[in-house]
Amino acid sequence: MVTLSSLQAEEQRRVVAACFARTGLTMEQLWLRYFALGGDVSEVELEAFLQGLLPLPRIQRDMVAHAVNERLDEISGARRAPYSREPSEDTRPRGPLAALVGLLDGAHRVAPERLPDVIAAAGRALNLRIAVYLADYDQHRLIPFPERSPGRVPLAIDTSTAGQAYRQAGTMLAEDSSGPRLWTTLLDGDERVGVLEVEAGPNTDLNDPSLRTQCHWLASLSGHLIAAAMRYGDGLDMTRRRRRRGPMAELLWQHLPPLTAATREVVVAGGVEPAYDVRGVTFDYALSETTAWLAIFDAGREAESSALAVSAALAAYRSARREGQGLHGQESAVDKALSTQFGTGASVRGTLAEVDLAHGDLRHLEAGGEAPLVLGSGHGPATVDSAPRSPFGAGTPGRISTARLQPGDLLVLHTEGLSEARSADGAPFSLAGSLDANAGYVPPEIARRVLQAAKSHCHNAFAADAGLLLAHWPGTP
Repeated sequence: MVTLSSLQAEEQRRVVAACFARTGLTMEQLWLRYFALGGDVSEVELEAFLQGLLPLPRIQRDMVAHAVNERLDEISGARRAPYSREPSEDTRPRGPLAALVGLLDGAHRVAPERLPDVIAAAGRALNLRIAVYLADYDQHRLIPFPERSPGRVPLAIDTSTAGQAYRQAGTMLAEDSSGPRLWTTLLDGDERVGVLEVEAGPNTDLNDPSLRTQCHWLASLSGHLIAAAMRYGDGLDMTRRRRRRGPMAELLWQHLPPLTAATREVVVAGGVEPAYDVRGVTFDYALSETTAWLAIFDAGREAESSALAVSAALAAYRSARREGQGLHGQESAVDKALSTQFGTGASVRGTLAEVDLAHGDLRHLEAGGEAPLVLGSGHGPATVDSAPRSPFGAGTPGRISTARLQPGDLLVLHTEGLSEARSADGAPFSLAGSLDANAGYVPPEIARRVLQAAKSHCHNAFAADAGLLLAHWPGTP
């Protein structure tokens, strides 16, 4: 029996299809617009609807019409597609849009410890069961949050499927006796925070590419919210730390920028060791469309004032850089801050650098620090030419050295704590060899693996703090 409503639906479909033909969009482009509005049928089903082969619920038909009309609004004078919706009907978002809106609304003014419940509720809008795992600061394990989650235990980053997703900053599907599950990386921008464990509800296929895309969006937004919550609550941070940090280590960790950041023109990643007892090493960077500014500082581990001296150097560097000063201005600001605060006894080694992201031109200045290394696709790590001056604090101006990066090169700034890391029999750690062995990984994973290798080599008995800062320059597109 053909009803009036079915005739109206068919007439709406016919006009929508005719209007779509005038949009100039491909089916994939239309589906992306429809999906962004909260549509939840596949591209194949959408095409079948427009061809009259598959009916859609009223709300989904209207989302298709709205996606078509958005495009027609860009084409002056084109006839618009009709809606079936009455003004009084429920217009709340559904599908992936409902999940993201629910996550944002639920996270507003929520205590950090409640975020896993908010994320789980967002997952239910996609018919998914979701659990949160956070990476510990050693980047050895993924810890369930909350830690006493029934049936969940810490997972090794180096040997588990969840760890593989974390290492690749991507998504992995695992099959086991309890059924399939998806592991997708929690990202704050490009910094890895942990992973989400995703299990499917009834009639949900984890192999569906569109569902995986939705899970990636959910993980990215969740990562942002978790990182933001860590700035005003300790619950998340306490889960990530496995040991106590002393006051100096706490100070230096709070001064560090995100361990990973990226633009289209450059990716930077770094880390420090020992993670819970760092005393005198820090790094910093700033990115723009045209330039990457990089710095690493090392005040040693022995002096009681090391953490304060390296913090003063970092603050002076940031202040000068943010005032638009170049390398010599930054150098002078660090020298002045150290001599003013600590007199002639302060000594902070370091390297300042800037990279022209349009052409790969590198300018760098070493003040008692280690010369940068460059790792390229066609060669192993090579030390760039430099003209080192005395450490910061002495007030002796240095000379800026230059080099040219090639597309795909990895620029490496480091402290002597890496080259000074020694095994029990006195063998030095090979930074160049470790960089070469891990060259195929993404920059944050290179940094993690190199620092883990150095820690293993010296059995975590670092004679000097190890700092590492990488910048990958893909070259001009």
